Amino acid sequence: MKTDIQIARECQLRPISEIAAQLGINPETIEPYGRHMAKVPLTLIDENRIRQSKLILVTAISPTKAGIGKTTVSIGLALGLNRIGKKAVVALREPSLGPCFGMKGGAAGGGYAQVLPMEKINLHFTGDFHAVTSAHNMIAALLDNYLYQHRKEGFAMREIYWKRVLDVNDRSLRHIVIGLQGDGIARESGFDITPASEIMAILCLATSEQDLQRRIENILLGITSEGRPFRVKDLGAAGAITVLLRDALCPNLVQTTEQTPAFVHGGPFANIAHGCSTVLATKMAMSLSDYVVTEAGFGADLGGEKFFDIKCRKAGLTPRLVVIVATTQGLKMHGGVALADIKEPNAKGLAEGLKNLDRHIRNMQGFGQPVVVTLNRYATDTAEEIDTVRRHCEEAGVGFAVNESFLKGGEGATELAQVVADSIDRSQPQPLKFVYDNEDSVKEKIEKVCKQIYGAAKVTFSKAATQQLEAIATTFAADTAISHYPVCIAKTQYSFSADATNYGSPEGFTISIKDIILNCGSEMIVAIAGDMLRMPGLPKSPQAERIFISNGEIEGLS
Repeated sequence: MKTDIQIARECQLRPISEIAAQLGINPETIEPYGRHMAKVPLTLIDENRIRQSKLILVTAISPTKAGIGKTTVSIGLALGLNRIGKKAVVALREPSLGPCFGMKGGAAGGGYAQVLPMEKINLHFTGDFHAVTSAHNMIAALLDNYLYQHRKEGFAMREIYWKRVLDVNDRSLRHIVIGLQGDGIARESGFDITPASEIMAILCLATSEQDLQRRIENILLGITSEGRPFRVKDLGAAGAITVLLRDALCPNLVQTTEQTPAFVHGGPFANIAHGCSTVLATKMAMSLSDYVVTEAGFGADLGGEKFFDIKCRKAGLTPRLVVIVATTQGLKMHGGVALADIKEPNAKGLAEGLKNLDRHIRNMQGFGQPVVVTLNRYATDTAEEIDTVRRHCEEAGVGFAVNESFLKGGEGATELAQVVADSIDRSQPQPLKFVYDNEDSVKEKIEKVCKQIYGAAKVTFSKAATQQLEAIATTFAADTAISHYPVCIAKTQYSFSADATNYGSPEGFTISIKDIILNCGSEMIVAIAGDMLRMPGLPKSPQAERIFISNGEIEGLS
């Protein structure tokens, strides 16, 4: 079988000016990054057109080591919609270097459903991740300098929340000590991975350059010795940080394997952040196309819930339909079948695994959304297995289609595209039903997500988390906006529970909230569930060992 890179090289890339012209964009207005990538100006966003466009969310069952292929399906669906005569584009997140060189080896789709040029998208792309990393670490440097320069005046911090970030999986940097040399101020600190940076979340939720600066100003860096919140605006450097992010704010335009337009912008993970591409890229795509396919990271319990409760709530977006991606292999793992045996037929395991799919369907329907299930077909799937999933979805009253875009591109997604288009035509836009209300307390919001979406029987809060909630209530009592922030729960992607080994559709479990992080710039409250880490480590055999240059071409990014 051909690799993703080999398939990508077969595709004739068109100049990005021609891709822009397909969307009705004057090529003179874009800012090219080479021949096949460009930044698109925010002036092209049209709120009137947005209200007419149809937004489709692609999410999935709980992922397993068998893989799901959500990005491939998202791209394939956009290709399929175009094949059946609809004007459609896809809006995706940017890949992170950490997982690309760690576990994945690439995250730009697969087979004949990719966004291109895949090597550049998977590597440095237009520099957005580097801009986020630089902006985040510039704030850290400015904060340390402020502490140093003002210490003789009696200024000190009781707590410092702001760490540093790096777009590399590096477990050795999770906990460090800084300021050891010379006359620095020694203290404990650490690194998170760039997708977990609050700057990344801000970039993804900002609606304009002015909103970007406002959010940066409000970033909470820590608490002074007098108990006063200390923010970026107290450093007087919000303007400089906005300058670093100015180019990164504009959405990136690329193309697919079938030369259709695609926007790739922003890259927060859904297990430790909110897992959605930028609001601006979504709105840009909706301004320029009749159908927009976007994805949210990991399973519907993570990216899907956050897409609605955070992104749509704050941006005023109302999607028309949710597509849930499943695979027979993933379903069998959720049904108790061992990883080594998932390619073999197992009717009992498949039937048991459908319980995981059912819970995701109910959750997405709970937001008031029509649901279509697509089976991302693998070569080992049997006709009987596919028919089992099809009948199950028909009995559940949800649409079903097989997706074969990996092997066939848009042609392999026409069944899915037609089911999606027909489902949208049969339904009317409905107001979203959120899991919690803005007015609920932070505890109530967390408990509602854990119980209603994850299925937890009980939610406990550690001493540290309880103290943080009390500190928020005391320190920010006068700031009523904070009490209306949505919650972003950091949790393992592999299970509805906080136990990564608890596959399927577990019930009766307890979710333990270990810590609470207040993000005043991105305007959300992050709750750490279980033993989640915001800086991943590398596996025993990282993908970096298989990435190299051969005859002038990059290999291993697939």
